[in-house]
Amino acid sequence: MALEDEKSSLLIGKVGGLIFVVIGFLLAASGYRYGAAGYMAAGVVFIAIGIMLLMGKVLGRNQHK
Repeated sequence: MALEDEKSSLLIGKVGGLIFVVIGFLLAASGYRYGAAGYMAAGVVFIAIGIMLLMGKVLGRNQHK
């Protein structure tokens, strides 16, 4: 049971990270197109959060216990 809970947690974290990256790219592209610095900054922040979530999940999985 614990192994399945861990797998679902990893999957949710990865999907959440990917969603943050996609939304970040969309916000940054929209901000660039319309010259809105606020949207561009928010997009970059979302991309950074998504990358951190993805890296955290991958690095956490690859650590030796």
